[in-house]
Amino acid sequence: MCLQKLIKILLISCIVSIINQEKLNAQNKQFNPEEKFSVDSLTTWTIKLMSEISKAHPGFYRYTNKERFNFIIDSTNYTIKDSLTTLAYYRKLKPLFAKIGCLHTSVDLSEHYKTYITKESKLIPITVFIDKDKHVFITKDYSDKKSLAIKSEIISINGKPISEIINKMLLAVPSDGVNQTLKTLLLNHRFAFWYQSIIELNKDYEIEIKLNNSIEKHIVKGVSKEIFPSLESVLVNKKQLDFKIKDSIAFLTIHSFAKTVIKKNGQNYKKFIKESFKILRNKKVKNLIIDIRYNSGGTDGNAAFLASHFFDQPFKYWDKIEVTDKIAIEIKGINTIFFKKPIQKDSTYHWRGARSWLTKEFNYYKLQKPAKDNYTGNVYIITNGLCISSCSDLVAILSHNKKATIVGQESGGGFQGNTSGMMPVSEIYANMLITIPLQKYTNAVDMNKNFGRGTIPDFIIEPTLDDWIDKKDIEMDFVIKQLKK
Repeated sequence: MCLQKLIKILLISCIVSIINQEKLNAQNKQFNPEEKFSVDSLTTWTIKLMSEISKAHPGFYRYTNKERFNFIIDSTNYTIKDSLTTLAYYRKLKPLFAKIGCLHTSVDLSEHYKTYITKESKLIPITVFIDKDKHVFITKDYSDKKSLAIKSEIISINGKPISEIINKMLLAVPSDGVNQTLKTLLLNHRFAFWYQSIIELNKDYEIEIKLNNSIEKHIVKGVSKEIFPSLESVLVNKKQLDFKIKDSIAFLTIHSFAKTVIKKNGQNYKKFIKESFKILRNKKVKNLIIDIRYNSGGTDGNAAFLASHFFDQPFKYWDKIEVTDKIAIEIKGINTIFFKKPIQKDSTYHWRGARSWLTKEFNYYKLQKPAKDNYTGNVYIITNGLCISSCSDLVAILSHNKKATIVGQESGGGFQGNTSGMMPVSEIYANMLITIPLQKYTNAVDMNKNFGRGTIPDFIIEPTLDDWIDKKDIEMDFVIKQLKK
């Protein structure tokens, strides 16, 4: 019995009550993107959906208590004044899901609906840079006329003020807690896609810009998604691990902790890390810079393994892993062959992991052993908003234990941990999919520090518009200058 089958068993009781078989089961309905649902149906679905998710999601109330969240649900329903299509309802649910404060929890449109959107509309042909004051500047013009000046500030799009557009999009992008660096960085890379799904479907765009105190309006045609480089090409389709020594400084770059991604690119993670730290010891290199920007996490064991190279005594990585009672009660009968029964502590259930022959991925709440070739020199870690999940856990642990100086922007994942692990995807309301993480991870860090935030760098270094366009590595330059002082 494979892990994926077990996941389905665990989640089935959570999903059955969400789906109304008569009205909502997509398998029994013909796809109709223009179908509208009544106000009563939508408000009932919203309440039932969020109630059922909270029963399976152990981090649902991590940042917002139940009373406050119920008020947010009621406020969302209050805005539903008329019947809505799937897309219009999705635009109501997206910011509601974001209020959970969990970047691993999501609601998404079905592939059928995405195909429909692709046929019915075109993407706005620009990429942008959002500065710290939320001013939005054009960084690339993909339109056929190339009439939009690079570095020009956007004032409005199709008559809507850019401030209103950005605020609406930021509310819809999920992140851990109230983190903003992930949201902003994601929009810097994927503005056109978020505009399409959250703001409007269109084929032509009137963009009002300001350049050198002059206001201009340009009408541009939309473009297909193939015009834009995929975010995956930035993150995964390249060499994931790199190590070099230059001018007595070691540089370790880790683009991912995901075992499958690293293997796909022809590298062996543990072998690479072991060899790198052996070289550091043999050559007595005193300064190490670790670049984990855009590292979206992956295999928890790989992140914990790297952390072990900075300790000379046993250490705590995670403090605990929790599941809800709805999941805990499913660990019975044949399931206990694969997973150990969670232990109830007060109103929570602490996960004890899987059998060792199945996986060791859930064992990092136990005391961790230091690595053989542990490093005691100066360590600088460079982060940004797309340092998330297990990558963010690593940064939090090393920062908390004062094993490294953090430079760059606040990490995108929560300082206290995240909710992830097993993350089944289920279809709801005919044209939407939801992802519900089932395990709440708590890092072995100060529970009062950075609450609702990622790891705050010791040195916050933020790129300007010119830095972004010119692709200047101001964070790396800063660290090197620090080391050469």
